[in-house]
Formats: sequence, structure tokens, C-alpha cells
Amino acid sequence: MAVMTGLSGNEIFCLRKKDLLPGDLIIGNSVYSMGVFGSIGSGLKTLMGGEVTQVTELIRDGRAQSLARMVAEAERRGGVGITGVTSELVHQMGNIEFLSVGSTLHRENVKSEKLEFSSSADGQELYCQMDCGFHPVQFVFGNVAYSIGVGGGLMGSLRSLGKGEVKEYSQVFNDTRHRALARITEEAVRANANAVVGIRINILPFQGMQEMIMVGTASRHPALGETGNSQPITSDLTNEEMWNLINLGYMPMRLLLGVSVYSLGVIGGVAAALKGLGRGEISELTNLIYQARENAIDRIASEASAIGADDVVGIRTYVYQLAGNMIEFMAVGTAVKRMPNLTTVTDALPPQAIIQDKATLINTAETALGRTLNTQTTN
Repeated sequence: MAVMTGLSGNEIFCLRKKDLLPGDLIIGNSVYSMGVFGSIGSGLKTLMGGEVTQVTELIRDGRAQSLARMVAEAERRGGVGITGVTSELVHQMGNIEFLSVGSTLHRENVKSEKLEFSSSADGQELYCQMDCGFHPVQFVFGNVAYSIGVGGGLMGSLRSLGKGEVKEYSQVFNDTRHRALARITEEAVRANANAVVGIRINILPFQGMQEMIMVGTASRHPALGETGNSQPITSDLTNEEMWNLINLGYMPMRLLLGVSVYSLGVIGGVAAALKGLGRGEISELTNLIYQARENAIDRIASEASAIGADDVVGIRTYVYQLAGNMIEFMAVGTAVKRMPNLTTVTDALPPQAIIQDKATLINTAETALGRTLNTQTTN
């Protein structure tokens, strides 16, 4: 039968360079009642906010169940691996579907009864990972469902009367977001991997709460030594970025997160609102946002120094509006360290590994009607 794959021509080209052939698109799913989540989540929001563990576990179970079904399908098809694995939440008429999608991979004249690996990397990204010397092991994820707190929390509400950092909230959000990183690292340890690479972070609204999920590929690299000797490295560098750094002799060390929650304060909020009636700079907001970003970046700089990193690369900052006049600033980057004799398998990436595939179906009718088109990744 003809192969029905989600891989593009560029991905197929790159994977052939690593002796991998395209196989069929595979899907695993699990549908849960939204009532289950609502009845648990509504009674568990804390005054200070933070993780709602029962919801975290339910979402994790649903994601894991759909992933297991996808893996079982790939093994029935005799695949050696799965590439481009996604883990999605799809709202379906009062229910929620946990959906896992990927594409099976094969080797010439090999029919495997058990998968060798699964990966969140698409075909082009997987080529870059393998050319960096990483051997993919398993798609892994870490998640945390959390609430921002009822009414902003008692201490947060009191502190929000003044300007500056709300340290109670900074601590809660910093701890909560690091739990997702800790959980994806724990999955890598269970998979006997010494690295998690290509981590992608997504924050999703969920039943009045939010879910932060990290997905990546647990892998092994010979330069990192035996598994179990130390914590796996973690990296949110794109696979192409990682290839360039490893080619220059730099190994990722750790994905770093810095969180800072600031309040403009009631008085500052009024002043900013009055200034907003006219033209010109709102200095209160300028200074607050500058300080908050610097604080978040300082936190990842301190962590990088503590682990002996040479540099922190790929730093990005994100801003989220919380209750009242409070704003969360999050800085994310990857600490790297130079290693002797570290390089890539080849001297240059083929053009096919960096060409971006273009969408060939654009539904402007849906957006013109004010609806959002729910597209699902198929590679």
C-alpha cells in the first residue's frame, strides 16, 4: 500500500540522510468529560494561587493515554521510530480530547516489533539533533495546571496597593513554572536519557486555570557520560540553533526560567491612567516594566553562574497580565558551556534542513467570520 505520511519533502530528504524512511501518519486519542475537570478545579483554587495538582494529574493521564495508543499503533505498523509527535487538547462539544499525532519511521528491510525512539522533533529537526550526536530515545513532557488565586490572594492584594515586586507571587509562580521543567527531566531519567533537547513551552487556558506544558525529546549524547551520573541537560534551543552551537563546541546545560511579578499599585495605576489621557511617555509604566524584566533576567543570570555556565543564549522575555494591577514577567534561556572536542557529524547543514515548509491551505473564510481555525499538526 501507498505510504500515508505527514512528512514534507524536506523532512523526507533529511531523514533519508540518516537512513530513515517515511511511514504512515499515526494518531492516538482519549476523550474526557469536561465536568470531571470543572468539579475538581472549581473547589481547589487557592488564595495564593499555584498548582492545582488534581487537574495536573488528570491532564497528564489523558495526554499519556493518547500517547500510549499512538505508540501502540506505530508498533503494529512495524516502525522503528516516530517523528513530529504532538500532544494537543481539543475541545469537543462539552468534552475534551487528548490528541497525539506523529509519523512513523522505518529502515530499509527492517520490520521492528518495538519502537527504538519517539521524538517531538519534526523530520528536519530530528536530522539536526542526530547530526549533533544525540540519539533520540523518547518523546517526553512535563505539565502543571495552576490558578492565579482568588481575588489575587490576600497578601498579593495588600502588596498591590503599593508599587514594586510582589515577592509572594513571584515565589509561587517561579515554583509552579519550574515544576513543569522538573517533571520533563524526571521523565528523561526514567527513559535512561542524559538530555532533553528541543523543548517547546506552551501556556494554555483551561477551565478558569492555565496549563503550562513543556515537550521535548529525551536523548543520549556520548559526550555527556553515562545516564544516572548527573541530571540530564535541558535545552529550549531550536534544533538548528543547537546544531550551530555544538558545531562551535558549546553544549547546552540547562533551560533557565526567571519569574518576577510586579504591581503598579493603586496610586501608580491612577497616575498612569491620567497621563494616558494625553500624549507622551508614561514614566511609571516605563520604569516598572524595565525593573521587572531586569529582575527576571537577573534570576536566570544567577542560576547560570551557580552551575558554571559560560553563557546564556536565546533569552526571550514574556509578559502576562494577572489580577488587578499585577503583571508577570518571565525570562527563558539556555545555559551553555564549551566542551573540548565537541562538534557536529557534518560540517554544514543541507538547505533542506532549514527551509521552512509553507502552508498550502489558508482558510480566510473562517477568520473573516470571526472564528479561529483549529489546525492540527500532522507531522
